[in-house]
This record gives sequence, C-alpha cells and structure tokens, in this order.
Amino acid sequence: MPMDQVREAILSGDRTEATYAGIPLPESYRAATVHKDEATMFEGVPSKEKDPRRSLHIDDVPVPELAPNEALVAVMASAINYNTVWTSIFEPVSTFGFLERYGRLSVFAKRHDLPYHVVGSDLAGVILRTGAAVNLWKPGEEVVAHCLSVELEHHDGHDDTMMDPEQRIWGFETNFGGLAELAIVKANQLMTKPAHLSWEEAASPGLVNSTAYRQLISKNGAAMKLGDRVLIWGASGGLGSYATQMALAGGGEPICVVSSPDKADICRAMGAEMVIDRRAEDYHFWNDEGTQQNPKEWQRLGKRIRELTGGHDVDIVFEHPGRETFGASVYVARKGGTIATCASTSGYMHEYDNRYLWMNLKRIVSSHFANYREAWQANSLIDRGLIHPTLSKVYSLDDVGQAALDVHNNAHQGKVGVLTLAPREGLGVSNPDKRARFESQINRFRAT
Repeated sequence: MPMDQVREAILSGDRTEATYAGIPLPESYRAATVHKDEATMFEGVPSKEKDPRRSLHIDDVPVPELAPNEALVAVMASAINYNTVWTSIFEPVSTFGFLERYGRLSVFAKRHDLPYHVVGSDLAGVILRTGAAVNLWKPGEEVVAHCLSVELEHHDGHDDTMMDPEQRIWGFETNFGGLAELAIVKANQLMTKPAHLSWEEAASPGLVNSTAYRQLISKNGAAMKLGDRVLIWGASGGLGSYATQMALAGGGEPICVVSSPDKADICRAMGAEMVIDRRAEDYHFWNDEGTQQNPKEWQRLGKRIRELTGGHDVDIVFEHPGRETFGASVYVARKGGTIATCASTSGYMHEYDNRYLWMNLKRIVSSHFANYREAWQANSLIDRGLIHPTLSKVYSLDDVGQAALDVHNNAHQGKVGVLTLAPREGLGVSNPDKRARFESQINRFRAT
C-alpha cells in the first residue's frame, strides 16, 4: 500500500528526493472530518454539552489534485487547537460556509468546497510532492506548517499578510488540514522542523506559538519590551504557556493566572515566580446570571497583582478568555498600558467600563494568528531551544474526538497532540546531540 511505503520510508530516515518521488500516491487517505449534513446536529444543545466525539469522524477521503504552489505532506503528527473544537461543535458558525465562499474564488479553491471538512491546523511531517511552481522545498524534507493560507494577490497583504482580504486559517477556513495522514499546504506555509524534537513535539507549537508571538512580541501586537510586567490569563494552557515562556525569555515579568494548583506548579516549573490561582482566590467578575460585572472584584484582582509586583500595575494584559475576563483586564492594566486580545474562548461579546480605558490612556490591540515572517521567527525560537513545546497528552488519530473533548472541557494542560502516521511517541528526532542539550528543559515542559 502506498501509505505503508510512505511510513516505512519516513521511519527508515531516508530523506532522498528520489525515494519520495518514486512512491506512488494513494487514491485515498485517513482523515478526521466533520460532515456537512450533520451541521445542525447540536442545535439547542448548550455549548458545554456538545460532544466532539459525535461529530468528528475518521474517514477515507480522496487525495485532491495538487495546485502549482502547494505541497502534499505526509503527516506524522498533528495537534488539537480551539478552532478544531469550534469546527466540531459548529460554533460560532458551521465552517462549511467558509469552504463554500472559498470555493467560489478560483478553480483550485473549488476543491475545498466538499460535503466533508478535513480539519486540523498543525502538522509535522515530510514533503511527499510539490507543485510545479514550488522551488524552495523538495520531497523528503522534514517540515512543520504555518497555518495561514493566503492568496497574496491583493496589495493589502504585502505589508502584513494578515491584512490580505483572502487570508484564511488552514484546516479551519480551508479543507485538507493536518489531522490526517496527508495534508495540502501552500509552499509559503512550510517551515523546517526542529531536528531535536519528536514528531508530536514538533507538531504542537505551530498555531499557538505563532499566535502568542504576534500578540505579545511583534510590533503588530503588544510589542513587549525588556522589563514589562505581563498579566497572562490561562498561563499554563496551549496559548498562555508560550506567552509565559516568551515573557521570561524576552526579559519580561509574567504574572500568571491559572485555575488550579497543578496549573500553578506548571507555571513555576517554566520559571514564573508570580502566580494567581483565580479559583482558589474565588474571583467572581460576573453575577451568577452573567448579566452584570462586579468592579469590586476587578479591584481585588488589581490589589493582588500589586502585592505580587511590589506595588506596580501591569504594562500588558495577554487577553484571550474574552467575555469572562475582559472587564477585569481593562481595569488592571496600568495607565497607558496595553490589552492585547485574541480568541475570546469564553465569549465574543466583551463588556468593560470605558472610563478606565479612556481616562487612563490605555489601548486595546487586536491580534489574530500571525504572518509568515512572525511564524518563522516563532518557529526559530523553538529550533534554538529558547522556547519549548508544552505537550501534555498524545492521542491516536482514531481517538481525535476524545482529544478535542479534552480541549473543549479545558481538561488539558499545554497542547494535546495527535499521532497520524507515526506509530508511537518519541520518533522523529534527527539530531540527538542537539536533543541532549535541551533534554532537561523538554522533559520539564513535557511533564506538564
């Protein structure tokens, strides 16, 4: 079987272009999908009761035609992001609307408009084929994927590709994502896999590491500088754990907000000294009905932050929970401070008291994923051992529904990985000497 040949070639360590060019392409491959005819299956069900195990399927799907600017990648491992959870529970909207709109763009875009959606926005694997217009990448190269799919025909995209009117998140707003044995990505999504990492470790940082880099470090986000105090919500999670590491590596001082003693220990293991367990301290930013906020609780949080920092407010708030925390985030930022926001995992409709923003000259900066340059820089931090993967648990492709449920229920710490073609964990380290230099740090973060 062709997929068996692909797996055997990768596991053998053979990376010659001729080997992969000589492997015949399969007619189909196994992939995690959602089905268009099930898009209404959770109507009337509360969000937290929607179960991705019901909506995520493992199907054999046809291998699509390769466009000239694309690569076909044999995927050894992938990971779960919140966008896969949103896709699987059809919130805030069904992703089939994204695929339909994309399908109207061009002949090659039409391939994406299908009655099924192959999901997943992370991968680590080996290039199997490249399109006729690709020249920087060759079959046999080990890669990870930046999950921004951009057309780059419009002038607005050429200063910052995130501003391109035709930018999409691959595997969420496009088809043929990474939770599969094969994936299709544009050549300008490819990045070199860090040689000291296993397949599952290399697959896990992609989306969240790049997102954290833009939101916290880049000039397009909060532009953190040496000495900045940074409040990081969900600091042990998939996104927050990378922000915590970046704050520490960049000379900032993270104030980590978590929801359990175990998660507090994770932050301390990363090197953070200031940690707030919001559940232990029993903050109630909203009333029980969720209709009115309590400014006294914002004040109590601000007082706790000043106790930890020696009387200082924070320069930056790394904000991604959204509705639940946004009012508090605006309040606790220092005068002239920055609230950098993305995602809104607890709700998109934010409320805050504008007096604390307007009269104190604070600013809200929106951040959404990252451009290719930012993603490349974020991947370089991983490759250089300045930032490490925060991988808590790894599932097989057959158990992708349970993996997504873990993330949906916030039962994870760090990222949740998924093995696709890799038969077991721990494979894919091609530079063991480099691995040895970072082994203790990798294991410390993996212990989360």
